[in-house]
Amino acid sequence: MIDCCIHNGKKLISVAILLVLLDAFVTLHALPMAAGADTPQSAGAIDEQRLTGRWVRPDGGYILELKEIAKDGTVKAAYFNPRSINVSQAEIRPKESEITLFIELRDVNYPGSTYNLRYDPKTDRLTGTYFQAVHGETYNIEFLRAK
Repeated sequence: MIDCCIHNGKKLISVAILLVLLDAFVTLHALPMAAGADTPQSAGAIDEQRLTGRWVRPDGGYILELKEIAKDGTVKAAYFNPRSINVSQAEIRPKESEITLFIELRDVNYPGSTYNLRYDPKTDRLTGTYFQAVHGETYNIEFLRAK
């Protein structure tokens, strides 16, 4: 009888050790998988702060200056043609693995003109469209980083 209890006790300890090892194995292998769950998004994610700086539109010398990008996506921006034009709204809009930028101008001769831009990290350019509100026309444009 005692022999039986010792044998069952050894089995119980062996099972407990096996469960602890199995739990450790699963935990150690689950951590990289959990971290990997964010990897596709973070690997494709672009640091919005890379957009700060001065950008020039080569077709006319227009300057877009992105000064600060807040966590909520709002951007402190300035626009020059060649004088300062009021930027009424500027915000980053993350879209999948891209960063898009929306700029609205409200000033004399700029009654709601807008830029819808996409940042291309490979070429370090902003490309997209400019809606010229006075004439109701949309143009394909690009901004290059000013040196």
